[in-house]
Order: sequence, then structure tokens, then C-alpha cells
Amino acid sequence: MLQRPEGKTLEYKRDLSSPDGVLRTLIAFANTAGGTLVIGVEDKTRRVVGVSDVLAAEERLASMVTDTIRPRLVPDIEIVPWRKRHVLVVHAYPSGSRPHSLARLGFPDGVFIRVGSSNRRADLTQIEEMRRLGQLGSFDEQPIPDLNSEALDFRVASELFAPFRGLTSTAFRTLRLTVKYQGHEVVTVGGLLLFGKDRFTRFPDSWVQAGRFAGKDRARILDSRDIRAPLPRAADEALAFVQKHLRREAVIGPVRRVDHWTIPPAALREAVINAIVHADYAERGAPIRVAVFDDRVEIENPGLLPLGLTVQDIQKGVSKLRNRVIGRVFHELGLIEQWGSGIQRMNAACRDAGLPAPAFEEIGSRFRVTISTIPTGPPQFDEKDLAILRVLDERRGYSTAQVAKAVALSPRATRTRLADLVERGLVIEVGSGPKDPRRQYFRRQGSYLEL
Repeated sequence: MLQRPEGKTLEYKRDLSSPDGVLRTLIAFANTAGGTLVIGVEDKTRRVVGVSDVLAAEERLASMVTDTIRPRLVPDIEIVPWRKRHVLVVHAYPSGSRPHSLARLGFPDGVFIRVGSSNRRADLTQIEEMRRLGQLGSFDEQPIPDLNSEALDFRVASELFAPFRGLTSTAFRTLRLTVKYQGHEVVTVGGLLLFGKDRFTRFPDSWVQAGRFAGKDRARILDSRDIRAPLPRAADEALAFVQKHLRREAVIGPVRRVDHWTIPPAALREAVINAIVHADYAERGAPIRVAVFDDRVEIENPGLLPLGLTVQDIQKGVSKLRNRVIGRVFHELGLIEQWGSGIQRMNAACRDAGLPAPAFEEIGSRFRVTISTIPTGPPQFDEKDLAILRVLDERRGYSTAQVAKAVALSPRATRTRLADLVERGLVIEVGSGPKDPRRQYFRRQGSYLEL
């Protein structure tokens, strides 16, 4: 370090005789790109003079930082031996709480940034930029300084990712399940929420409460389940609970009768996954809730829409992730297909099933999706969909090519329709993955009967 001159991320101070200069430097480092301040070294000659009574100097510096910088800044202070002397080395990291300021000067006069090797008072434009930078990170990207990677259940994470890729320590960092924080590898909020061995200690409401109620209100509950599985698995368990309590209706086709769920699985899946991905886990008081009534299903999560978004925006496909780590992992696991399209897929699935569009509303401090089970018209099956269902057999599987030939469609068009029928719960797809050449499709048992 002594070979380097002062610059944007490095400064030398002979001693603590000018505390204002020390504090301004630490503020500037935290507000800009981080940096290291070495106390006990002459700034021009880089001669090490050392710090007398280094323990007292360390305590004094820590108190100065705590008492005079707002919001609070916690730099890393080290006592480093150099030959027969000691110096103080202070590491200030880029702060997620910027802009920091010197309390004596107040805000905004006490806000400083680092320009080259000097500290400059930030202007209002620069302060606004700092605020925007601070808002780029999501809640679940924040580090948990006292938890290392041992707090994560590597086995559960590996099992979930096994069909997609292997997990290494590098992959954990790439997914932001862990991050470097003040020189140490620590768990992020998202990492703990997704794969934490003991996530409920920090986030007691990070689970799904599912219930089936008699009639149209909550007066009498018929069945309930507390779903505390890892969040990616909780989505499947919540969907299974709802489907357990849904009816299947019969639709008469030209030749056969087709049974379908009163709510299409595709719509339920999107609603449940959206609730998990967009929940505000910083809130306390209630978990994610899934309620099944005679005439509807309600899925609600803690937290309103992210700032700047309206219900009208999300209907148009505008999306802003509250939890980037959770969203990224769900995307890699194939639980989220395309950013911003979930609401539109939900609307399309309900329309195709003859149901009204889902209702989206902010209630109190929560966001609720309501999907009606009361149809407004017949389900939308065209002749090609019915032709595919007639070809498929629940005991014998067919490849995409075989179905395409039978219904006189291109393989690509057939693949799209088969995927839609799978989403609607009428067809089962069997294979090791979307690129498996031996992948086959089966009619779901009971999805249509002979007339």
C-alpha cells in the first residue's frame, strides 16, 4: 500500500489532530466507491511515523465516527504493526445507506464525495444520484453480516437446481445467495429466505398459510395447512392444496366431453408464485395467505406494489421486482418464464376458461389477487385443441411429432398448443426436460370421457 500515492480510494493521515479531515474522507469514501484511510503515515512522503497509544487512538476514532456521521457508518478499523510502530488502517465500504453526512454541518452541506485524491462537497444532483444508486439494490440483496454460507442448506439448493446446473460457491455468489461484505463471505436476505436452515428466526412470516372455507366468508374453516417448505417448493405445495379443493367441470365437445379445473392451474400458479416473489418479507404480522371459498380463491402477500407501480401498470405487463434474488432463482428454476408476463398469462388463462379476469387490489398493507370460480361464458377450446385431446391417450404417450402429424400442424405450433394444455391441467408432460427428444405427452386421467 505504501507504494501507492493517494487517490480516489486511498488517503494517508499523519495523526488524528484534524478530526474533521478524517471524518470527511470516510464520508467521501462511503458515498463514492469505498476506500482505505491509513493513519500514522505522512501524506506527502509516505513515511511511517506510527500512532502513539494506538489502542486509545482506535477507541477515539470509533467514537468520532459513531457520534458525528449520519446515518451511522461502521468502517472496519485495524491496528497494523509496521516494524517497531503501529498504524491504524480504516476501510470504508460503499454504503447502501448513502448519502452520509457530517452531523455538525448538517444535510446537505455535510455530504462529501471523493474526486481524485480530494474530498468535495456534493451538490444536489450528486446527492440525488447517490439516492438512486442506493435504491437499485433490493431488500433481499442486503447482506446479513453475522451469517456465513453455513447458514444455507446446500443439499436442498442442490436438489432444486440439479435438473438445471450444478451449484458451486461461485454459483451462490452469482445468484446473490451470498455476497462479499467487508472482506467476508456472508448470506444475503434472499439466500436465507430461499435456502436458510433457520429462516424463521429472522423472518417468522416467510411461509404460506392455506385454508379452505365453507361458503363465501371466513366464518367456518374446513381445512388448513401451514406450508413452511423452502420457498420454491412452497409454490407447488400451495398449488396442490388449492387443487385438492377445486371442482372439475365437464365441457361437451363435438365428440367427447372434456373435464377442466374450475380455475386453470396456469392462473393459480402465476398468482401463487407472484405472491412469493413479490412479498415484502421485511413486514411482520402475517404470512402469505391462500384462501379457497365456494366462489373464488384469494392469494395475498404482505406489502403493497413496489413504489411507482399501479394496478394498471401491472395489467399492461410493467414489472418491478421487489426481491431480485428470489426472482432470479425462481427464473433459473423455470418457475418464472418471462419477466412481466405473469399477470397477462393469468388473465389469458382465465379468459380461455370462461372466467372473469382476476381482480388485483391493495388492501391495507397487503396485495391481493382474487380469481373467481363463477364462469361468465363457456371455456375457449378451438377445434385444434380438441383434436389434440382426442389423439392423446392417458395410458399411451405421444411425441410432439406424432401429435403434429395426427392433427396436421407444424411441430412448432403443436408444441405451443401442448404447452398450453399442460398449463391448463389437461395434459401431462413426461421427460427429463424441455430438450429431451424422448419427451411424451399423455392425456390427464379423467380429462375427457366417452359420451
